[in-house]
Amino acid sequence: MNESTEIIQEILTAVELDIAYRTTSMDLLEEGQSKYLRDLKLNFISSLTSEQLSAKEIGLIGVCVAVNNNNKPLTNFYTSYAIKNGVTAEEIAEAAACASLLASNNIFYRFRHFTQKEKYGQIPARIRMQIMMKPVTGKEFFELMSLVVSAVNGCEMCVNAHEDSLIKMGTTEERIFDAVRIASLITSAGKIIF
Repeated sequence: MNESTEIIQEILTAVELDIAYRTTSMDLLEEGQSKYLRDLKLNFISSLTSEQLSAKEIGLIGVCVAVNNNNKPLTNFYTSYAIKNGVTAEEIAEAAACASLLASNNIFYRFRHFTQKEKYGQIPARIRMQIMMKPVTGKEFFELMSLVVSAVNGCEMCVNAHEDSLIKMGTTEERIFDAVRIASLITSAGKIIF
C-alpha cells in the first residue's frame, strides 16, 4: 500500500466512511500520489478545532455547510459529530433550514447586487424568513451560520449585511473569521468526499 492510499484511508476513517469508499476525485489524487492528500487530511482535522467556537457550534456549522453543498457523507459526519457534542435534533434541523433559506436569499440578493438597478430594490422579495425571528440556536449563532453560507455561496451583499449585524451584536472578528475558515475547509473536503 502506498502513502496516498494510507492517507485516503485515514481521511475516510476520520469522516466515518468505509476505507474502501472512493470518488473519482479520490482516485485521481491516489493514482497521482498527490502530496495534497496530506494537506486535505490536516485541513479536515483542523475543521474540528477552534479557539472561538465550541465543538457544538463547529458541528452545526458543519451540518449547515454540508447541507448547503448537498454533500451527504459530510452531512452525515457533521450531524453525528454535532450529536456527540450535545446538539439537539431541533438545532440540527435549524442548521439545515438555514442552509436552504440562505440558498434562496443568496441568489436573490446577489441578483439585486449584480444588476445595481434601483427598481429591483423596490420590489418586495416575497421570501418567507420566519425562522430568523426566534432561532433555537440563538440570534447570534443563526446570524453566524447565515454569514458562513453566504460566504460559501459568494453573496457579497449578504456577507456584508450578516457581518455587520454580527459586529453590532458584539461578535468578535476572530469568531467570524474562524467560522468562515471552518466553512472553507468543509467545502474543500467536499470536493473530494461526496
